[in-house]
Amino acid sequence: MINIPIKSDTYIINANDFSVAGKVSSDIKKDLKKLGIHPKIIRRTAIVCYESEINIIIHSIGGKIVFELYEDRIVINSEDRGPGISDIELAMKEGYSTATNEVRELGFGAGMGLPNMNRWADEFRIESSSKGTLIKMTIFL
Repeated sequence: MINIPIKSDTYIINANDFSVAGKVSSDIKKDLKKLGIHPKIIRRTAIVCYESEINIIIHSIGGKIVFELYEDRIVINSEDRGPGISDIELAMKEGYSTATNEVRELGFGAGMGLPNMNRWADEFRIESSSKGTLIKMTIFL
């Protein structure tokens, strides 16, 4: 694998800031279109970015998404600060969510974030502790 990114961006995500929900995934999608990336790859990348972004907004005290485009792959690292995921196996089940009723009333927190990230990424790795959660996703071009 080639280890020098063609493009790299870091996006800061604030907790509970639903006013910008989806902006990161939209910006990345626009960049990939300009670069001529295949629409199916763009769609998969946008999905994993969006789900990551929403999870940071809902479940953490803030974090970041690091986007890297290589000649042969896209890597998305989603890193948040606290409180972590106590049961990753349970959190990976479709429909399981710890979102509050207020978040659900806004139309978020259906329990599909982690399952969708896992489904649409070619490689998916998650690490979590009480200090935060790191999710690394790779989509091959």
